[in-house]
Amino acid sequence: MIGTLHHSRVSALLAGTLTLALLSGPVAHAATSDWVDNDGGRMRLVALAPDAQGHIRAALQIEPQPGWITYWREPGESGIPPQVTVKPMTGVTLEKASYPTPKQITVGKIREIGYDTPVTLPLEFRADGKPPTTLDLTAFVGLCKDICIPFQADFSLSLPADAQPTPRELALLDAAKSLLPQPPSSDFSLQSHSVSADAKNLSLRLTLPDSGGDAPAIYVTGPSGYVFFQQSNGKREGATYSADIEISKLPKNYEIKGKSWGVLVVDGDRAMETSLAFE
Repeated sequence: MIGTLHHSRVSALLAGTLTLALLSGPVAHAATSDWVDNDGGRMRLVALAPDAQGHIRAALQIEPQPGWITYWREPGESGIPPQVTVKPMTGVTLEKASYPTPKQITVGKIREIGYDTPVTLPLEFRADGKPPTTLDLTAFVGLCKDICIPFQADFSLSLPADAQPTPRELALLDAAKSLLPQPPSSDFSLQSHSVSADAKNLSLRLTLPDSGGDAPAIYVTGPSGYVFFQQSNGKREGATYSADIEISKLPKNYEIKGKSWGVLVVDGDRAMETSLAFE
């Protein structure tokens, strides 16, 4: 399964008949903003004051309305991936946005990757110089049901240096972190990977934590805007699982040698994420 470039999807959505919900969150004088709402759901920002090294721990909470969905970083055949943009000249840089384990969601004949329940995206920022007193950013997500609504909100969150996080805020950030895929371990890892001579299939060999059960879900993220998850030839042999992933429609003249892709494997209630280096 090939995901098309999501940049063109977003442009098409914005240029079409879909409604852009552009809302501004009020300045908050605590570590949690107010909720910003639109027809498909709501979102808010949670952040802690910078630590001694200038790191800011934060999270974006997204709550789709019942029956609506939002998207993973690579949304599949359609959809809008989340985007967080720090406002210029604020002295803050977004270092990392993380994503809890998603699921495949089928809408008609379209297969997408995302979330149909509330999700919290952990965010890591860095102050470039003097610790900032506010965190100013724009969050842009997609919320879809019968139609897709691009949902954009501006947040300005006060970060007093002496502010102490509440137990609720710490629990929320810790819970979001606990739902992230784990790095490889002795019982859950990538053994090997190879690309076919015609560059149409990627063969994976994995160690799984469960020696029985259904085939794991596998999401391979290639060039930006592409995700592959169509499996064939899946086979379990004890704790080892092998499968081929179709990658037949890469960008024109794309050279895979020397590139690094990502792979997320979901087996039962565990998820593992690692990289694929192509020599």
